[in-house]
Amino acid sequence: MSADFADFLRRDVRLVLLRILSELPGYAANSSVLANLLDQMGHRQTREAVKDDLRFLAGENLVTLETAQSVLLATLTERGQEIVEGRLTVSGVARPKARAATGLLDAPKI
Repeated sequence: MSADFADFLRRDVRLVLLRILSELPGYAANSSVLANLLDQMGHRQTREAVKDDLRFLAGENLVTLETAQSVLLATLTERGQEIVEGRLTVSGVARPKARAATGLLDAPKI
């Protein structure tokens, strides 16, 4: 895998994490749940890679993190919501494209 493609995927995974959080009750989930949801969306990531991406997002003030035993609990911030809505851009996170009215998690299962 080329470095450019790996960077493209990393940025996309980070955006998908934010989009998932934006659609969950309380705008929050733990890293294990997020890894499973990413996998369902075609982004197979190790749990450690998901934690690394969540730490990156926290460093950009897009999520807040709490440690709960072996998982991280991520909560979307207002700044993270602005990324999801396309009102803000941050280096290292893909810019969202226009999408249908249905939510990301409401997509039909294949």
